[in-house]
Amino acid sequence: MKWSKRAAALLASLLLLSTVVQAGGADKAPPREARTALETRLAPPGEAERAAKIPELTVVTPEPVKAPAEAPRPVSGTAREEGPAFPEAEDWQLLLVNPWNEIPEDYEVTLKTLPDGNKVDERAFDDLSAMLEDCREAGLRPKICSSYRTQSKQTYLYNNKIARLRNAGYSKAAAQEEAGRWVARPGTSEHQLGLALDIVSQSYQALTKKQEKTAEQKWLMEHCWEYGFILRYPNDKGEITGIGYEPWHYRYVGRDVALDIRDSGLCLEEYLLLREETLAENPA
Repeated sequence: MKWSKRAAALLASLLLLSTVVQAGGADKAPPREARTALETRLAPPGEAERAAKIPELTVVTPEPVKAPAEAPRPVSGTAREEGPAFPEAEDWQLLLVNPWNEIPEDYEVTLKTLPDGNKVDERAFDDLSAMLEDCREAGLRPKICSSYRTQSKQTYLYNNKIARLRNAGYSKAAAQEEAGRWVARPGTSEHQLGLALDIVSQSYQALTKKQEKTAEQKWLMEHCWEYGFILRYPNDKGEITGIGYEPWHYRYVGRDVALDIRDSGLCLEEYLLLREETLAENPA
């Protein structure tokens, strides 16, 4: 199967996921029997056994969009004609956490503290330190404004966002929907993995689209893959990731995988589904 046709079919599958979730209602998660291949095949192990214990949570999905006529184009670099290479990687590097895939109950992380007090998974520590050091040597001033978060911290941030929207006149349902586009529901945030960071410019620390115009973000977007990081929520991928464009949120996946994702032009959800399908068709 040609790479372009596979990518187009992949995107159509993911857009179907968005439509199914939307049809379930703005304030309820889709019934588990209605889950698509992406949710079922990439869900954490043991999910079925935990289903009865998971409380019903609000699922937020942007408006569905029409699938493009051709395969997604890479945001940088040159895509391989034959598609991604899918290098070997450990499960923790590829762990998918999003509005439809919660952090496994048995997930454990060993943290290491950076000089500024921020904490990250120790497996990402060296590459992150190297990336920040090289960015500074380029004459820039990157600043981590958020790193590892506990469940209680994520709950506070989520509820605080809802409260501020309610004060601005949003209904309860609308506030939950809008809040979920920018602050992940507790249990569905990559920050709780210790593998995600929000990095901003020292001179401009607002979490807005203008962040992409800073010299720090331009450097990070161009070079982050060299250190094992990806821009987790790219522009125009919100209907697939479930999260709006965040030109400050970076996720560690390891250097080989980061390069593969960068060359493919896919977001993590697209990449993992294509990886799973490809490896299933071509077992080692």
